[in-house]
Amino acid sequence: MIEYATNSMIGSKEKNEDAVRAFINQPLAAYGFLVADGLGGHGNGDIASNFVADCVGAAIENAPSVDGTFIDQCFDTSQKLLMEEKEINGYSSIKTTLVLLIIADGIARWGHIGDSRLYVFHEGKMVSRTFDHSVPQLLALRKEIKEKDIRHHPQRSMLLKAMGSEWYSPEYEIDQRRKKIRKGDSFLLCSDGFWEWIDEKEMSRIIKKKESAYDTLMEMSELVGKNGAGKDMDNYSAVFIRIN
Repeated sequence: MIEYATNSMIGSKEKNEDAVRAFINQPLAAYGFLVADGLGGHGNGDIASNFVADCVGAAIENAPSVDGTFIDQCFDTSQKLLMEEKEINGYSSIKTTLVLLIIADGIARWGHIGDSRLYVFHEGKMVSRTFDHSVPQLLALRKEIKEKDIRHHPQRSMLLKAMGSEWYSPEYEIDQRRKKIRKGDSFLLCSDGFWEWIDEKEMSRIIKKKESAYDTLMEMSELVGKNGAGKDMDNYSAVFIRIN
């Protein structure tokens, strides 16, 4: 059984530029989950994130089938439509991150662009996570800084890739593994405003302690709010999925 919960908080910002969605294609028993974080510094962040989320949702809900290339199609089509929206409305910039998880036929596939993340856990232990398309993540991969230093690095908001940028070839990253879901698996999709204030050990501790997706995500969100209290907190949003 697939159980999930979503949450999105404004933080200390004036508006929420994150978009969080969960979609179900009933005939195919296919699920889609996403988090998109609009780039507020580039303008129209909330428009970009919600536009892309709606595009992906329409693709999932109306799909006649979901095969191995479907997730690529979601990114390609959303990017194309977002660039058209930019031109039609004369936006100087309209950009967003996107992390997307598709579960169909017992298989989980995911992809991302930007620094919104997907974490994979089994029985509360972290198995893997996506790598950010950002300057500090690049520095960490080069061993110039430690992974833990990404969270509060002065260049953390400098992204190398995003939806709404001009692409000459696909810039999103699709995980090439086909993960067969099993009982005890769980997935966390979240914006950088969320993972900035909670580390992987805290995530695992809460997953092991809580039995429902809702309770797990609510406790994580409360901890994020507590850890970031009094700081210049970004919007923080997440989807948590548990396989029972």
